[in-house]
Amino acid sequence: MIEIIISVTFLIIVGYLIAKNYDAKIILFLSGLTLLYASVMMGKPIFQEGSTGSIWLDPFKMATNVFTMQMGIVGLTIMVLFGFANYMNHIGANDAMVHALSKPIKKIKSVYILVPIVFLLGNALQMVLPSAAGLAILLMATLYPVLRSAGMSPLTAGAVIATTATITPTPLGSDNVVVAQRLGISSLEYVMQFHAKVSIPALLAMAIAHLLWQRYMDKRQGTIHVPFEIPHSADEKNQPLPPSWYSIFPIMPIILLLIFNLGFIDSQTQKSTINIGLVEITLISIIIPMFIELIRKGDIKQSIKDFNLFFEGMGQGFYQVVSLIIAAGLFVEGLKSIGVIDLLTNSLNNVQGAGSILMLFFSGMAALIGFISGSGIAVFHSFIKIIPEITEQMNVNTVLVALPMQLTANLIRSVSPVAAVIIVVASTLKVSPIEIVKRTSIPVFTGIFVCLILSYYFFG
Repeated sequence: MIEIIISVTFLIIVGYLIAKNYDAKIILFLSGLTLLYASVMMGKPIFQEGSTGSIWLDPFKMATNVFTMQMGIVGLTIMVLFGFANYMNHIGANDAMVHALSKPIKKIKSVYILVPIVFLLGNALQMVLPSAAGLAILLMATLYPVLRSAGMSPLTAGAVIATTATITPTPLGSDNVVVAQRLGISSLEYVMQFHAKVSIPALLAMAIAHLLWQRYMDKRQGTIHVPFEIPHSADEKNQPLPPSWYSIFPIMPIILLLIFNLGFIDSQTQKSTINIGLVEITLISIIIPMFIELIRKGDIKQSIKDFNLFFEGMGQGFYQVVSLIIAAGLFVEGLKSIGVIDLLTNSLNNVQGAGSILMLFFSGMAALIGFISGSGIAVFHSFIKIIPEITEQMNVNTVLVALPMQLTANLIRSVSPVAAVIIVVASTLKVSPIEIVKRTSIPVFTGIFVCLILSYYFFG
């Protein structure tokens, strides 16, 4: 009983501090160490084998183990993807892609037909720019003026942009990489076999909900749609856009991933004859534009200097994501060492419908803390490590619990008034974050509902 009290107390404290905008990774890391020491003081050994020889030093040995494990292929993959995105942004490839997508959008005259189209196109852009806030900044600077010039109301355009980085089924997503590693498969296999079955129908449902809800809210607020002339062109920048064919560079890893995994299938084994990982594919995808930049600009020194942004992006990936995974991993080790995971597993072992209970429990936790703190990803990373252990002991499909929690954690961000993406859009429109949340709420909760239903249908 004391284990449950301690664990629940720490979960409440951690959730409260994250909600108060304390750094999630620091809170999780320190909480993990504290839980490990609480375990030691309760006479529960952290290691059965491989101890330092002193129970008081074992928590730091566990921290080292977590660092070593998370800095492996998953951590490296995430860092390389961040580096790739940073370089693509610098050479203007992301801007070129948005510019290419903006051209057909300008030709669509119906404002409300634009809503689902822009929503789905914006989510597709998440494949090349995974940061929700970063994507919102880019789209508010480039796509928002196009939507306003087409006659779309500011709040409708803002709401669509605020929900563009949600649950895109991309093998390049850091959360997809993490889940796939836990399942022992590649991120492409995870996306194609599990994620896309749920996320694509959910995105389509959200697109329809957006159309109906934005039209209702515009009518309710008496919005009149008239073309709005933007004083400056959306493409007008201090620096000119690169050639339009640069728009292919951001999606090159996805193209190569599909080619290597689907284009070299052995007819007998039905498996790819090329064994290449996402890190290698991303490195290939960044070397090609680097040489093209060198040829196009003819400045060797500057091209080499620009490529350094790849490594700076890797550092950002460690700071923003990998460090959070490490901290969350240590927190989970603390919960495991104190025994609460075993208690949870044993208590649900003989319960009918334990899979649905676990699904709702973990998804609900991600939704609650995500709404309060602006991100459910910290909660997701905290528990993705132990979800396979719990589900295997209870004979429950791991995907049934992990997938809806992952999707809920990503979706809930767009209805939290303290989320960075909401604040970016609200500050640009000079309105309260609550006004944006009112516009995003129905589409987001529609997405969450569809994700839960389909996850249970396919994997329950």
